[in-house]
Amino acid sequence: MVFLRLAAAFGLSLVLIGCTDRSLSPVTPQALQVGTPKTIFVATNRTELPDGSFGPERSDKNSLLELTVSIPPNHTPGQLEFGYGDPDPQNKFTLAARHQFENRAAFDRRLNEQLNRYSPNERDVLVFVHGFNSTQTETAFRAAQLTHDLNTPGATVIYSWPSLGSPLGYAYDGDSVMFARDGLEDLLRHLRKAGAGRIVLAAHSMGTVLTMEVLRQIEIKTPNWSDENLAGVVLMSPDLDLDVFHSQMRRMERVPQPFLVFVSRKDTILSLSQRLRGTYSRERLGNLSSTDQVADLPIEVIDTTAFDKNADSSHFVTATSPALLSLLNQAKATHDAFSVNPRVIGIGAALPQTALITRREGQAAVLTLTGGTR
Repeated sequence: MVFLRLAAAFGLSLVLIGCTDRSLSPVTPQALQVGTPKTIFVATNRTELPDGSFGPERSDKNSLLELTVSIPPNHTPGQLEFGYGDPDPQNKFTLAARHQFENRAAFDRRLNEQLNRYSPNERDVLVFVHGFNSTQTETAFRAAQLTHDLNTPGATVIYSWPSLGSPLGYAYDGDSVMFARDGLEDLLRHLRKAGAGRIVLAAHSMGTVLTMEVLRQIEIKTPNWSDENLAGVVLMSPDLDLDVFHSQMRRMERVPQPFLVFVSRKDTILSLSQRLRGTYSRERLGNLSSTDQVADLPIEVIDTTAFDKNADSSHFVTATSPALLSLLNQAKATHDAFSVNPRVIGIGAALPQTALITRREGQAAVLTLTGGTR
């Protein structure tokens, strides 16, 4: 099932240091001669550039694309080498093909071709909403890496909102999140009409702000749409103010289940976000030290702090920790063996019980991942 395999897997917040031109990701068809292809669908309200790529400027319309990413033959789970400039497909993720659909009907046909490769109970669509400081190609590379590592069935659609793709673009990205709300709502509603089975909505960092704002405005227009049409919501390292999060959740009479929030008390990026906002004493949702402030909500809080040491990024633990990826694969195997109703099983029910400590605080279930030891 896509939900458990991707529940803790996605996100992208890169602070790259050096002279690499991150906007340059050429299409290299010959990469498929050495790498493994992975299809990533894209909906974006970025503006198209003359070379066919999509940059940081904002567009009033959604463009629909299909990207083929070449995964290098020496790839190891949890690792991602971005292919910029003149990439070596033997060692780096490389963009091998890019196709823009002329209309929604063409997008729908191709999406259904992808879904029909799987059995009816595996025709899930994962919609991934990236975070701050992300280019479109970087997001596609990360989506390809993790769906490959976790052997995820169904189709993956990234919603590529117009991030500046710069560590100095925090304010611009914050405005772009608000600009992108209608586009993401349009995508979600369309996917239900286009033949998607279950839709899992996953977001990382600043992308969780966009996701929650969209769920709120959908609920205002169409009460209970989220619960009736989403098979799960996953917020990873959410860069969300707690008061704002509560106001967004209050709009949902019925909260989609499972609803997972992945946190880490050692998330240095969220600590920086607190400083940028002048609210250092106020924790963000993604680095809560205590779940008392969300105990009234019907959500599962997954504490990944214990995996921080073997992850490449404290703001990216769920994607860069090989140990956590292994744990998710164990959860997938458990789910496949025992699950009857994929809408009601949460990640806590499928994870190996030696790897977590579970308690309930009010409505919230709190799972602390221990790395397999207590």
